Amino acid sequence: MKRSFSQYGAPCGHVLVLMLAMALAGCKQEAAPVAAGPLQVTALTVEPRDTPVQFEFVAQTQSSREVQIQARVDGFLDRRLYHEGAMVRAGQPLFQMDRKPFMAALQTAEGQLAQQRARVEVTAANLARVRPLAARNAVSKKDLDDSVGAEKSARAAVISAEGEVRKAELNLGYTTIQSPLAGLSSFAKQQEGSYLTVGQQGLLTTVSQIDPIWVNFSVSENQKLGFTDQIAKGQLLFPKNMNFEVEVLLADGSAFPHRGRINFAAPSFDAQTGTFMVRTELPNPEGTLRPGQFVRARMVGAVRPAAVRVPQRAVQQGARSHYVWVIGNDGKARQRVVEVGDWYGDEWFINDGLKRGERVVVEGAGRVTPASALKVGTGTAQLARAEVAR
Repeated sequence: MKRSFSQYGAPCGHVLVLMLAMALAGCKQEAAPVAAGPLQVTALTVEPRDTPVQFEFVAQTQSSREVQIQARVDGFLDRRLYHEGAMVRAGQPLFQMDRKPFMAALQTAEGQLAQQRARVEVTAANLARVRPLAARNAVSKKDLDDSVGAEKSARAAVISAEGEVRKAELNLGYTTIQSPLAGLSSFAKQQEGSYLTVGQQGLLTTVSQIDPIWVNFSVSENQKLGFTDQIAKGQLLFPKNMNFEVEVLLADGSAFPHRGRINFAAPSFDAQTGTFMVRTELPNPEGTLRPGQFVRARMVGAVRPAAVRVPQRAVQQGARSHYVWVIGNDGKARQRVVEVGDWYGDEWFINDGLKRGERVVVEGAGRVTPASALKVGTGTAQLARAEVAR
């Protein structure tokens, strides 16, 4: 049996129209706007507290005592007695000069001393004979005076000869050149066989004491003025008598195990650099620090009283100032201009603009507007307060 198109085509058309209408209805339903909810943020409550602070400076190590080892007499250098670059102890022989000329000079001086002592004996015996005769007027007064003068002259010559002997002994002792202190030795500037003369030409090496060692750093004029201003405003307290502890950080960021104290501060600024030098002394028993190293010196002991700190992510940068979002009693956030101070880890010190008990938006601060409806979380807020309390 044949069926016409009208018997089957009409129902198919109705089905297609119905499916298209349902699809369009679905699209319109998906495009319908969804009402926006309150903005999820977290906040911390401002709780000022005393906070220890530290100040870091680029520093350089220096030997606490550096001595130039020089020849004290002229002569030939015979031997070097130490290992270059090694630690040497106080009194350790470093160089040996040729002793023979000085031994001969000592022998000559001792011979001259013996002659003068013999002369004293002769003049003393002559005076002993003349005195009784002069008492009986058997000899003239001049003869007595001559005998007394000869005896005194002989004794004076003995003193002079003893001085020459002592000088010769010293010169002989100077041929063995010793280190006057314990420290790190440098390389030898003169080699065996060189003729040494007293003065700069006789410089042999240097010995640098490294325990204790000095660490020097400079404070700029701006930094000093900043410290003075903060102390005057009550925003900073230094330890009594500037009794800072100083911690040294090495090039790899590790902390040197021994701390030191400031033992000198320059009384005036350097005219060329605009800074004044501060010197720290600290123990260095293992010899880890060597003179000339660049390190970082961290001054420990200052305190910021009743300091306000907020995480860096809570502070926004405006066109002219920094600001934060403070949540009012009505639950709305209001923009508050603040004066930021120094960094403290990942937080800012807030010098002005916030008071105890105020709530500051931390997470989500970058999305807040004055018209935003806020939903303040609790878990992260407690974490933020814990971070501030550290």
